[in-house]
Amino acid sequence: MTSGASGVDAVDAVVVGAGHNGLVAACHLARAGLRVEVVERDEVLGGAVSTVERWPGVRVDRGSSAHVIIRHSGVVEELELERFGLRYVDCDPWGFAPAPRPGDPGPDGRPLVFSVDLDATCASIAAACGEADARAYRRFVQVWGPRSAAVVRAFGDRPTMGRLVRHLWPVGAPRSGQPRTPGGEIATDFLGSGDALLDRWFDSERLKAALAWFGAQSGPPMSEPGTAAMVAWVALLHEVPPGHPVGGSGGLTSALAARLAADGGRVTLGDGAARLLVDGPPGARRVAGVETTSGRRIPAPVVVAACHVLATRELAGEDAPPALADADPPVGNGFGLVLRALTDALPAYPGATAAESLQGLQLLCTDRAQLARAHGDWLAGELPREPVPLAMSFSASDPTLAPPGQHVVTIWGQWYPYTLADGSDWDAVADTAAAQLVRAVDRFAPGFADSVQRLYVQTPLSLEQELGLRRGNVMHVEMGLASMFGFRPTPALAGHRVPGLGGLYLAGASTHPGGGVSGNSGRTAARLVLADRRPAARLRAEAGRRLRAARR
Repeated sequence: MTSGASGVDAVDAVVVGAGHNGLVAACHLARAGLRVEVVERDEVLGGAVSTVERWPGVRVDRGSSAHVIIRHSGVVEELELERFGLRYVDCDPWGFAPAPRPGDPGPDGRPLVFSVDLDATCASIAAACGEADARAYRRFVQVWGPRSAAVVRAFGDRPTMGRLVRHLWPVGAPRSGQPRTPGGEIATDFLGSGDALLDRWFDSERLKAALAWFGAQSGPPMSEPGTAAMVAWVALLHEVPPGHPVGGSGGLTSALAARLAADGGRVTLGDGAARLLVDGPPGARRVAGVETTSGRRIPAPVVVAACHVLATRELAGEDAPPALADADPPVGNGFGLVLRALTDALPAYPGATAAESLQGLQLLCTDRAQLARAHGDWLAGELPREPVPLAMSFSASDPTLAPPGQHVVTIWGQWYPYTLADGSDWDAVADTAAAQLVRAVDRFAPGFADSVQRLYVQTPLSLEQELGLRRGNVMHVEMGLASMFGFRPTPALAGHRVPGLGGLYLAGASTHPGGGVSGNSGRTAARLVLADRRPAARLRAEAGRRLRAARR
């Protein structure tokens, strides 16, 4: 890994962006024997999957913390990342939802604890919500486990209609002995809303609120069509839970960079792409490499743009073909507010042990009305009147993150607008919004606010400035039904290639399957690059044979 370079060094492929998808693409290409260079404007490796020493001796994630999809995608195993230092701590129990707070509607009860052990999870649901919902949850996992596994396969493939049908069609009819879905056919289930799915299956609002808050992490409220599968992802977590890399989220990208170096590839930090090099006659234009911000030119017949699709459009400039020049995907008005808290104690939830509550996602929501109000305020361009927190405290299980007696607690508050309707500046309101979100955690874990020693606030504006996330959208492009699969980022660009500009491929959260830590889009882009090279390689080999025969 280098920090800037000079000169002209031709390679087989340049990858723009050292986020996890860019690194996954680069690793697959280098493993296939290509000369690969990754260029990154940031001085920190990993983009939104990175960890820095925020305070002396304290390692803090800059973006993602809990890795969910990549633990099911097969990327870690295919690239043998454990050989290169990646170690995951299982988040198990993977979910915790507290008992209702004093003053909340509904009866007091016990916390909900979701773990890999389905029997233990159902016992927790029975104690908190009743036996009927516990039985329903067991059936839900049995029905939606195979369906969610099919979605995993679809996420790892190109989003063509034929491939989607091939992955999803086999789960349309229940197998012999498999429970049937109550209240709807599979098309209704997949295209319907998460809320409708939860209402068909369960009675307890507490259970429905916890599952809805889990599903909403992708962005859309669970009242939107097509969000049912986001809720149903929980069925897979009873096989493999979310994980947090030892030493922080950046452990994944560090392992990817080490894998790349072992195969002869390299990463250049602090000298990102400034523009694409393009040549060829009209109608047959191709990329010819990139020029970096330092003026360095890197000739290459292939460029994988693992950055925001709008950043790719800017890199192409006047050479952008219509499919790219006209791209205008829904980026939205912000996404969330993130707090990185250095504390002298872990959150303590009444009625729950640390082992039950602190290993995974702390889903601090007991009623879906709280989610609806927060989303409604976001639509109006306002700060949430009642923020809904999700907390994570992985220093409880990973002592490498902070010195003894100190802890790192990440608090996520969703649906915070990038542009505020009243014209307020985020720099002016950040502290107020952060204090409100800390108080929201304190209501569930009394004393938490007093434990906070330092606070690093990532507003939608600072997420854009620090991580290049346009308008603070951590998913790049909204994750609604109209922006998924063959519509992501636009129908014309959904195939990961850019029509009209040969050799340019798209990867990253802007493309299928979207945001989150999965590595799927990077792998898919690399597979396309290699597939497109095979005919050319065969032609070159045949031409070589003919030339040798002519010489004889």
